[in-house]
Amino acid sequence: MAIGDGSEILAHSERRASTEPGQALASAHPSAPIPVQGEPVGAQVRIGLGETGLSAFPLLLGGAEFGWTVDLPASHSILDAYRARGGNAVHTSDSFAGGRSEHIIGEWLRTRGIRDEMVLAIRVGAHPDNPGMDPVNLVRAVEASLTRLGTDRIDVLYLNASDGLAAVEDTLATAEWLVEAGKARAIGAYGFTAEQLVEARILASAGYPRITVLDVPYNMLRRQDFTGDLRLVASAQQMAVTPSHALEHGFLAGRHRTRTDVGRSVRGRQLASSMNKRGGRTLRALDAIGAELGVPQAAVAVAWLLAQRIVTAPIVNAFAPAHVDELVQGVGIRLSRAQLAEISRAAD
Repeated sequence: MAIGDGSEILAHSERRASTEPGQALASAHPSAPIPVQGEPVGAQVRIGLGETGLSAFPLLLGGAEFGWTVDLPASHSILDAYRARGGNAVHTSDSFAGGRSEHIIGEWLRTRGIRDEMVLAIRVGAHPDNPGMDPVNLVRAVEASLTRLGTDRIDVLYLNASDGLAAVEDTLATAEWLVEAGKARAIGAYGFTAEQLVEARILASAGYPRITVLDVPYNMLRRQDFTGDLRLVASAQQMAVTPSHALEHGFLAGRHRTRTDVGRSVRGRQLASSMNKRGGRTLRALDAIGAELGVPQAAVAVAWLLAQRIVTAPIVNAFAPAHVDELVQGVGIRLSRAQLAEISRAAD
């Protein structure tokens, strides 16, 4: 009887060892990987966004594809992958997919319960319901974005002046009200000219909110939008530059090389515009440097932007969680002078 009781206890202990998570580790092979616990390494990588007082991962995840080429579940998987690697800053526009991008991001923030962890950067002024920067439409655009996002505040509010700006003072006066009402924490600019940024800084000395972040299309193939006076003014005003179109509509990721690969869609036409001798030389340079460093071409393109002293954090869109892995690698790369020169020669 005693022997039987003892065998039952032993069998019960063996069953527990095979089923309890804590005990499973004891039987793991000595060379098995140790599970990583706690925050991801990327959570320790932060950079200040100019004078906003905000700290962000030096790669902003763009939401231009959410609701357009990427549905809600896939978008959430991309956002989860970005956060899992330490990312904490998401950028979108009220015009992306007619506002669906904002809705998707808002649902993700709500279901994960992480609104306070994330830096939310929103560009307004191009939605067809509230176009432009006049005071009435600006307030309505912000309120509509807040509703779609399901939040009470926007951390960085980019004012989109790409279709023109009638009066800088009126726009900043409205932005002042939005900041005082707690609907926006910091003000950024998109589509502003160098002269408008100078005027805005003069008005800031009179008490209006300062424009502290600048979004401008910029990459190794598209440098003409950010040269001359605009670059000088941004540097002189110590703005945080967060360039969009970091991969030139995905071309610099190197997946599409010929016009037959891309079709005649909107994205296909965007990609095809870079498929010329200059684009080919640039991709070959990215291929060589990527092979040398053991990283994807997209990571080299991100590293090139971060090597530009004026750039704070590029805005990069992703189509799948695997793309996030490629892009984040660019944050940890330091290109040599020879590599930067090689890219410059190819892209000129």
